[in-house]
Amino acid sequence: MEYNQRREKAKKRVEELKQFYTHIRVYILINILILLLRGRLLDFILGKSETIDPGFLGWIDLNVLLTPLLWGIGLLIHGIYAYRHKFGFVKRWEERQIRKILEEDDNQLNRHR
Repeated sequence: MEYNQRREKAKKRVEELKQFYTHIRVYILINILILLLRGRLLDFILGKSETIDPGFLGWIDLNVLLTPLLWGIGLLIHGIYAYRHKFGFVKRWEERQIRKILEEDDNQLNRHR
């Protein structure tokens, strides 16, 4: 592969990693804000009205839990995609197993001759 092609490929991978790191920062920042705002929101709501629907409070709590969970799953998938080149160990393991099986087959064939 030509140097310029390799360089462009490397630049693309670096850009993917930068996007992943930005995703992590936004995830952390937004989820901290959600937790802080949840407390402030409940204080505000409860201070203004004594007749808050318990279903509404449950909805807020559910969203405070589900947002980081579901977004975290998306972040995990993004991380796996960004680091897909680092998972070569699986491919190397498969190659070793194939070579091992072929060697065993060769040994068995040589014994029967």
